[in-house]
Amino acid sequence: MSSQQQSVPSYLHADDLGPWGNYLRQVDRVAPYLGSLSRWLETLKRPKRILIVDCPIELDNGTVAHFEGYRVQHNVSRGPGKGGVRYHQDVTLSEVMALSAWMSVKNAAVNVPYGGAKGGIRVDPRTLSRGELERVTRRYTSEIGIIIGPNTDIPAPDVNTNEQIMAWMMDTYSMNQGQTATGVVTGKPISLGGSLGRREATGRGVFVVGCESARRTGLSIDGARIAVQGFGNVGGIAARLFQEAGSKIVAVQDHSGSLYNSSGMNAEALLEHVAKTGGVAGFAGAEVMENDEFWTVETDILIPAALENQITEKNAGKIRTKIIVEGANGPTTTAADDILHDKGVLVIPDVVANAGGVTVSYFEWVQDFSSFFWTEHEINERLERVMREAFTAVWQVSSEQKVSMRTAAFIVACKRILMAREMRGLYP
Repeated sequence: MSSQQQSVPSYLHADDLGPWGNYLRQVDRVAPYLGSLSRWLETLKRPKRILIVDCPIELDNGTVAHFEGYRVQHNVSRGPGKGGVRYHQDVTLSEVMALSAWMSVKNAAVNVPYGGAKGGIRVDPRTLSRGELERVTRRYTSEIGIIIGPNTDIPAPDVNTNEQIMAWMMDTYSMNQGQTATGVVTGKPISLGGSLGRREATGRGVFVVGCESARRTGLSIDGARIAVQGFGNVGGIAARLFQEAGSKIVAVQDHSGSLYNSSGMNAEALLEHVAKTGGVAGFAGAEVMENDEFWTVETDILIPAALENQITEKNAGKIRTKIIVEGANGPTTTAADDILHDKGVLVIPDVVANAGGVTVSYFEWVQDFSSFFWTEHEINERLERVMREAFTAVWQVSSEQKVSMRTAAFIVACKRILMAREMRGLYP
């Protein structure tokens, strides 16, 4: 029986593992570099705990609708589970499992004392009224309340969730506990114990590691051509920061379409347009191009900041860029990774590139416990230091072992996770 077959849970189909299969292939590539810790490798291939819940709510029209929800805790050897909650019509268990595992790796890669977890509800939030959205959030929180908590598992915003969703989650958990527990979620409104700088943290982290990548490869950020897929809190903020540093945003893409302007687009104006209309389509400062053409635009830095599996073996060969900084989780398949490596494209993996969000979530959690809050300047300073230190550690391993940055990040993170597992031992 192969290692991958052993790691296929009975509730997934072996011939269609989806994102979880992608994660397993990434872990297999790290095995030769783990030394004596490799005896614990199977730990990384099995989520510690999976909860599947039914979330029935009464809709505004009086009918009852059922939505399936998930919370997966992949590994908690280094601390409580940590990871977002996404609302999307295509959420699957395989996806949430993989995202929880990538959170384990991400938290270890940037060395924050968390394990990995992730949650999701299979729902298109655009079809729900505000009242329905609140009811499904509160029902989901009540259902997963048996495994979350400030010291056990701390959810956060992800795709289609935000500060308001976190406020409802925190309130629901607190009401069920009989006391206010601000630390049960992060990404909350400032008025409820949220942290300054949290909303922009992931995009800022992408910008910091993008600049570090450019510096180490001799690329000037001033005048650099940037393409961004996804123009929300991650891609949009990163684009704005790159533009402020002198870069040109020449191509953007989201669910509404793709735009191109060789002279560069105004990122601030585009962010305002997206906030008003819900997408980049219709922005006056660029010309429309076919979605497939987006991947062929010649750039210096490409930032996929949408959903997973966007760069595949079908389009990787067409990509013309020097550096890819992964703002999304799992945007590049392993097959595409190999193609990009052969083309000489430097890929900064998601587990390092987009770790700014969870880093500031950690800061928020710490501030909630101490009831002492830092300034935004302090937050950003600490964030940049953590991101640079993490990037440097991964860059060193990549150079020493002659492996990709993704494999290097997994080596650093998996060693930290498995060392904790070994030191703790097995109980009972």
